[in-house]
Amino acid sequence: MSAFRRLVKSIATILPEVPKPTRKPSFKEKLMWVGIVLIVYLTMAQIPLYGVATGGQDPLAFSRVIFASQRGTLMELGIGPIVTAGLILQLLKGSEIIKLDFKKPEDRALFSSATKILTLIVILVEASAFIFSGIYGQNLTLQTMTIILTQLFIVGIIVILLDELIQKGWGLGSGVSLFIMAGVAQQVLWNLFSIIPTGEGPLGIIPFIIDSAIRGTWDLVLFRPNNLPSLFGLMITIVVIIIIIYVEGIRIEIPITSTKYRGFQGTYPIKLLYVSNIPVILVSALTANFMFWAQMTWSRFNSDNSNSILNFFATYNTTDTAGGPTGGLMYYISSPGTIGTTMQDPLRAIGYILFFVVLSILFARIWVEIGGLSPKDVAKNLLGADVQVRGFRRSGASVQAILSRYIPVITILGGAFIGILASVSDILGTFGSGIGLLLMTSITLQYYQTLMKEQLETQAPALASLLGKS
Repeated sequence: MSAFRRLVKSIATILPEVPKPTRKPSFKEKLMWVGIVLIVYLTMAQIPLYGVATGGQDPLAFSRVIFASQRGTLMELGIGPIVTAGLILQLLKGSEIIKLDFKKPEDRALFSSATKILTLIVILVEASAFIFSGIYGQNLTLQTMTIILTQLFIVGIIVILLDELIQKGWGLGSGVSLFIMAGVAQQVLWNLFSIIPTGEGPLGIIPFIIDSAIRGTWDLVLFRPNNLPSLFGLMITIVVIIIIIYVEGIRIEIPITSTKYRGFQGTYPIKLLYVSNIPVILVSALTANFMFWAQMTWSRFNSDNSNSILNFFATYNTTDTAGGPTGGLMYYISSPGTIGTTMQDPLRAIGYILFFVVLSILFARIWVEIGGLSPKDVAKNLLGADVQVRGFRRSGASVQAILSRYIPVITILGGAFIGILASVSDILGTFGSGIGLLLMTSITLQYYQTLMKEQLETQAPALASLLGKS
């Protein structure tokens, strides 16, 4: 472990870093930096990669909303390397392979540096995998591959610094959440208001409704062909947003009292979404890797679907792989995407939902254990904060027994609910995908709470300080 610490500290000295603000930025300054970061991200998401042909198949189309990435642009990798590196180190820390105490500032700094180093490694690995997978073409020259790799690596560093700028106090929230929210919101707005012609009228549902009203043709407004935004999709999107907002407020409150401050009483909330969106992100990341390697293996070794062993894992349309797998295991764990496709093959939809729900529950249970959210860890934290459950003895075993009544059950219910909501809404054609909408709504609620807190601190610092202590 000491060798690990020395290695990380020595490498961290040469890594680019965003300095912490010497004074606390004002609310307006934080909003300004958030705006600048968003503009940089959205600009990079529109600039095409030099040396890469536009169009063609995109085996990772369904996962791009999770990683805030854009096919064939400078944001090809998005926040994927940051998320992957963070999850790997969280797993290593939670399983105590890497022993760190986040109560110590030096250990938090060490974890942050290790995450940055691993992110750079993941950028190189993912960029190399994209280049050699054949997604950018089979006949790339060494010079072209080097140029593509250099672009992705430099942009990856920029994304790391943008996220670090937000997290170190210059902005609000985190860059990762901001990019995901912006990417999904962009898709939702595009589905709502885009006026690009499609052969079936304007792409966006609002211009399409106006166009249908002018023409007097209403037969395609509710359901549109070719997976175009429809009125049904808009209604489902609104319903899903309302459900998420409602469920975010469902919680069990355990009464607690302070042993340090006499008379202090409060509650410890255990939300239905106890592990938040982590299970959905993990399932989507795992599925994205499955799909990527399946498509790469197919293009290299089974492009004519003649290998019966590889066909068990995935087959693709030999003339157009953009539609995703057409058979094999990957076909039944990927989203049908539309109600029409679901009606044609209900077994695929059932397989996708079951796969998503089971893995969501599994990852929720795992994350509770390794993420410091288990009854044992929570009891330890409560006692360490001089807090006890009202009416029970102040002992770890007593508090843990009380928490064990709720946390395991809530974890399973929350994982199942979030898995069902994400997978079913995705099949029903919500704008921005079911997973993306779930993430966008949750992140927006978090940003709303952060903005309210920042405004309170600006307008009434004494009251904010009092509420923070309580």
